[in-house]
Amino acid sequence: MNQTIQKRLSDSPAWRWTALLLLAAAMFFGYIFMDILSPIKDLMQSTRGWDSTAFGTMQGSETFLNVFVFFLIFAGIILDKLGVRFTAILSGAVMLVGAIINWYAVTEAFEATSLKVWFDNNLNYIPVLSELEVAPFYEGMPASAKLSAIGFMIFGCGVEMAGITVSRGIVKWFKGKEMALAMGSEMALARLGVATCMIFSPVFAKMGGDIDVSRSVAFGVVLLVIALIMFIVYFFMDRKLDSQTGEAEEKDEPFKISDLKQILTSSGFWLVALLCVLYYSAIFPFQKYAVNMLQCNLTFTEVEPGSFWAGTTVTVVQYLIMLVVAAGAFLFNFAKSKTTKSISLSVAIVALVAFCYMGYMRQSAETVFAVFPLLAVGITPILGNYVDHKGKAASMLVIGSLLLIACHLTFAFILPQFKGSEIGGVVVAYLTILVLGASFSLVPASLWPSVPKLVDAKIIGSAYALIFWIQNIGLWLFPMLIGKVLDATNPQITEALANHTITAEQAATSYDYTWPLVMLASLGVAALILGFVLKIVDKKKGLGLEDANIK
Repeated sequence: MNQTIQKRLSDSPAWRWTALLLLAAAMFFGYIFMDILSPIKDLMQSTRGWDSTAFGTMQGSETFLNVFVFFLIFAGIILDKLGVRFTAILSGAVMLVGAIINWYAVTEAFEATSLKVWFDNNLNYIPVLSELEVAPFYEGMPASAKLSAIGFMIFGCGVEMAGITVSRGIVKWFKGKEMALAMGSEMALARLGVATCMIFSPVFAKMGGDIDVSRSVAFGVVLLVIALIMFIVYFFMDRKLDSQTGEAEEKDEPFKISDLKQILTSSGFWLVALLCVLYYSAIFPFQKYAVNMLQCNLTFTEVEPGSFWAGTTVTVVQYLIMLVVAAGAFLFNFAKSKTTKSISLSVAIVALVAFCYMGYMRQSAETVFAVFPLLAVGITPILGNYVDHKGKAASMLVIGSLLLIACHLTFAFILPQFKGSEIGGVVVAYLTILVLGASFSLVPASLWPSVPKLVDAKIIGSAYALIFWIQNIGLWLFPMLIGKVLDATNPQITEALANHTITAEQAATSYDYTWPLVMLASLGVAALILGFVLKIVDKKKGLGLEDANIK
């Protein structure tokens, strides 16, 4: 009798939101490592000899195995057959192994080994892949970048596996409940990792006045150890969920090729998948170059050495203010009292203004771009809650596309006009970055919760894996394309370096980013068109994308 009336843990808001917190925290640490080198691109060029092509090729390698060895497809099969718990721990371990290799590649110790010599002399030509210009290595690529790429490939397998696992875990705990709010909240929290690495990565690299980029990567490795611990804790919690009613872990039915046919013949699935790859290709690759883009377009003055703004204390203070912004925004979303909501929103706004002011006073591009996820933290749960109760997911994707186009074109044509204006340029940058982050928040709040409406529950893991695989094609291609376009459209920098008329430090902050940004804006145009097509298909076939999640 007790067995039949016993509630599952997922019926308890406290338990299911605790599960979400564990999953989101693990992804938070994964997001930090994903962009750990992004704010120090200039240091990678000046200390390790990574030009834009080498940097972009290495960054794009994160998704190479997922795309060309179809690892994400296998990850989806593993998830469907072995369940969330096993796949979560496996993904955490794979992330950690790849991160350790990545760290060793950028250490001074590697530079003095025979392994470096081997990498200098090998992996310069990969049959077929080199002809197609899709190889993760090329002749002349620094040895450290080659080994770092290998580590990043392994890390990429783990982090993308973790992504589909977390999405599947949220579906398991929140199905029939506030699923869009949960997915939006998870991504909002995870994306604080972007701000975290933007703030702390340069600090660790420049600590003590001695530049060492490996310290930044080591910081990320330590955090991935914590991520693995989070997944282990989730393992026991998830097992308790199933053992509560005497069930084995809730796994999907055995994978069949016919399952893929069911997914691939869905026009709604393909539209959502293509929208996903266009959105993410216009954001994640941009994140890897955003700090350098700001360095090239904004005018910064050197902060007085020994002042508060030049010290490490300001880093901690600014980060604590960021947490206040996040906490206030989250409390605003979940508070019931109007008074509490008003106070929390006011605190979040004041803290956001203080955060931006401190970023300006520190006169560094990385602290300016650190504001990127903060508006998203506040509005993603709001949007998710709206989709849960009101729907309109497809319409939100159209709005997100318009914002995406506007932001990249602003970076390309308007921001450069403020070069030399210390305050004007930073204000334009802040506003554009905040809006870009807001546009990106529309994706997790509206797109991901739509997938369960398009495929059967038994193959949801495979469906997410296929979407992530398609997404990874863009995440592999566009970091590399941005790097190649940068070098191709800035030949004067390459020539000046060869003639020794410019230093590596000067070259790293002298690029014209117009054409790479136009390329990213064109992805937004394509996403906008697909968004309108999706609305038409949804209305014609009754996919339910505009319907509320909670009936």
